[in-house]
Amino acid sequence: MRFGIATFVTDEGIRPAALGRALEERGFDSVFLAEHSHIPTSRESPYPGGGDLPRVYYRTLDPFVTLAAMADATTDLLLGTGIILLPQRDLIHTANEAASVDLISDGRLVLGVGAGWNREEMRNHGVDPKKRGPLMTEQLAALKELWTSDEAEFHGEHVDFDPVYLWPKPARSPHPPIYLGGESDAALTRLVEQGDGWLPRGGQSPEDITRLRAWLADHGKPDVPTTLFGGPTDPEKLAPYVDSGDLERVTFMLPTRPEAETLSILDDYAKVAERFS
Repeated sequence: MRFGIATFVTDEGIRPAALGRALEERGFDSVFLAEHSHIPTSRESPYPGGGDLPRVYYRTLDPFVTLAAMADATTDLLLGTGIILLPQRDLIHTANEAASVDLISDGRLVLGVGAGWNREEMRNHGVDPKKRGPLMTEQLAALKELWTSDEAEFHGEHVDFDPVYLWPKPARSPHPPIYLGGESDAALTRLVEQGDGWLPRGGQSPEDITRLRAWLADHGKPDVPTTLFGGPTDPEKLAPYVDSGDLERVTFMLPTRPEAETLSILDDYAKVAERFS
């Protein structure tokens, strides 16, 4: 069993390079960074976690800039997004940024993607929330085309461009693995069509994950690599996930804190991981 960290990197917490070094020193194999470009002051969309929206949501650093800094400070750490909000992003810029990080890290990028929940945020980017799912499905197909073709083109309902040159190409062949977040029917269907791995959230029970992986297998996606996003740090609660055999990795959600406090928390998390490694 491998263990990683999921977190929000902000201007108020540990700096990216220091965090990357700390993770590698403690034996964590990966980091997955959350993304929000901004948060509108309107609270039309309720926070899925309930209550007030944590301030980290509107203070996140750009994930690709942050991962580039971590790449320079580490040698083996997998550099993940968990997740980028692909429908809100310019697709060609995203293809270039992701390929650039994969290149400078010698193929360590893991691209976690999702459709998002904050409708006001989407609208600020010119995205109709009702169309974000079909848009993302086309974006994923177009992203692969941009990464793997010397003269890439794509013609869909939501994404359309004539032949273009785009370099660098990713270091990993054919491209960095794309992990889909979410457990809805739409998210799982998108995973079957376009994904390489799955990022279920920690609120899903081991039984739920087993059941949904069986559904994926029945729909042509057997043995899909699965990373639990924000798993429990209590060893008793963690054990059923580890024992299920369904997971390649568990990530622990790291609160955003200054460096000294972060290192102390990571020491505690590393002790938990050691019990199951």
